[in-house]
Amino acid sequence: MRTAPTILHLDMDAFFAAAEQAAKPSLRGKPVVVGGLGPRGVVATASYEARRFGVHSAMPMAQARRLAPNAAYLVPRFSLYRAVSEQVMDLLGRLSPLVEPLSLDEAFVDLEAGGSADDAASARVAGERLRRDILAVTGLSGSVGLAGSKMLAKIASEQAKPDGLLLIEPGTERELLGPMSVRTLPGVGPATGEHLRRAGMTTVAELAEAGEDELVRLLGKAHGTSLFRMAMGYDDRPVVAERDAKSVSVEDTFDVDLHDRVRVRIEVERLADRCVRRLRESGHSGRTIVLKVRRYDFSTLTRSETLRGPTDDPEVVREAAGRLLEAVDTTGGVRLLGVGVTGLADYTQEDLFAQAAAVERAEREADEEVAEAEREAHEVDDAAGAGTRAGRGAWTGVEGAAGAGTDSRAPAGGAAGAEAGAGAPAVAGEGVGAAGGAGVRAGAGDGAGAGDTPGGAAAAGAQAGVEAGTGTGGAAGGSSGAEARAAGAGAGAVTRTGTGGAGAQAGAEARAGGTSEGARVGAGASAGARVGGAEREALAARRWAAGHDVRHAEYGAGWVQGSGLGRVTVRFEEPGSPPGRVRTFRVDDPDLEPSDPLPLVGQPTAVEGAGQSSGPATRPKDLSPEEGAGVSGASERSRP
Repeated sequence: MRTAPTILHLDMDAFFAAAEQAAKPSLRGKPVVVGGLGPRGVVATASYEARRFGVHSAMPMAQARRLAPNAAYLVPRFSLYRAVSEQVMDLLGRLSPLVEPLSLDEAFVDLEAGGSADDAASARVAGERLRRDILAVTGLSGSVGLAGSKMLAKIASEQAKPDGLLLIEPGTERELLGPMSVRTLPGVGPATGEHLRRAGMTTVAELAEAGEDELVRLLGKAHGTSLFRMAMGYDDRPVVAERDAKSVSVEDTFDVDLHDRVRVRIEVERLADRCVRRLRESGHSGRTIVLKVRRYDFSTLTRSETLRGPTDDPEVVREAAGRLLEAVDTTGGVRLLGVGVTGLADYTQEDLFAQAAAVERAEREADEEVAEAEREAHEVDDAAGAGTRAGRGAWTGVEGAAGAGTDSRAPAGGAAGAEAGAGAPAVAGEGVGAAGGAGVRAGAGDGAGAGDTPGGAAAAGAQAGVEAGTGTGGAAGGSSGAEARAAGAGAGAVTRTGTGGAGAQAGAEARAGGTSEGARVGAGASAGARVGGAEREALAARRWAAGHDVRHAEYGAGWVQGSGLGRVTVRFEEPGSPPGRVRTFRVDDPDLEPSDPLPLVGQPTAVEGAGQSSGPATRPKDLSPEEGAGVSGASERSRP
């Protein structure tokens, strides 16, 4: 315990929801709930307006919707929250080098270590200045607690909410803590609180009166001793700037229980890959792999496996998680899966057995690819030797392409089902034609009828990068259902002698024209993909999450208010503008695109209809710390 209240605890007020209200003028003063919007979503943060209806953090989203049906329900935007958190942590770093982040919106600061305060008066001045600076830089409010210990500083910030400051003078701790609930103390959750209630202790004063021996008898030596000291107001934990991470994990809750064992395995592997990415980003490796499975009946199983040494190899983590999954019964269904790594280290001890297995797998896969390439090469040779096989119809002799002299036959018109073998393109005679254009998709009406162009060339993949099915294909003189397999010698391809011009991709596979799909040509029109079809499908498949930022080519910046039935509703407003107007578009509108969050402060007002707005969110010019400074180890969660 210190004799001066020089430990500061900052807790931003309803951080996620407040950031959304600051970014969206139409939501200011209205209930806002941020969290997962699925059937099994959970509330991350609720604004103070929503809390009046009983909504709070960690509440099921379905229950929140029943309590506050008219609130705005938004999906979290962690990119915005991280950017604001960096600004706040930078301000804390100016007060002291000892800043201990607890989450994106919460941290301890040792003011004495930074020379910012050495008594109650200077500590209060530093706290008030911090609150003003946070409001000026981010437009958000935070609550500050000042005390001689971390526990009391955190309690003080809770008592100061919202947007306040509370200083606990040394020597007044017992008086302040006495009437508070035992749940106020760190480490007292629902189970411990209920255990103490049955023993007749509901306030901190009653814990102090019970004595250390009684608490040790009820809770065990470690927990009982610690709880008694906190009840007496003692807490000598220092502010630690860099806390070592103990584990890295990821987990997903599914909207519908997973019953398919193969699907469960795929999800576990996907989670393992995500976990390894986070592990590498933090500069760690780990020795123990942990699998978490929550079943349909809410029973949660945890399985772990310890490796020979630390690793950050995704293949090793995937295989270990897969082995752990084999020992878990998922018959009734799975609602949550998680993969984690513990026993962290800052080095990697290579697993020679895993390396050998990986090399063996790579060699086996290489052998299979070579065998497949040889098999396809034989097919190309056979097709080229056989020439062009025709169906019904009149036949016209043609010369083999690529100077190989292979005789081919092609229908002059009316033939059905004619098929040109892969690797055996031919220069067609009268009535047959196909032209290959680089980068042009085959589309209805793009091909020129060969009957109108005597002597047209039947060649596909005539230059590097041209794939079969992407050139402009001409119809075979009105023939119906003719199918040709395009062949070409692309860049880096080697032409086989005597194959009729078959192109073999160098060192890889003998696949004619670089694709296994032939270009289908019909009577006067190609049956390939339509021009721009893939682009339109990609536009239609876009998902517009409620609350996320968008930009329209005409109307400028806005945010998604809702989407469904092929439509998306957008409100066009910015942090510094008045409440904006609402417009609805098709989900595949090419003028509407996802956008980066705008800065909450210093944003110029947009001119409606002019499409003028600032770029992505950036840090203020007076704040230029190194990227990521001050938030190392912070979790992505918000507290009230």
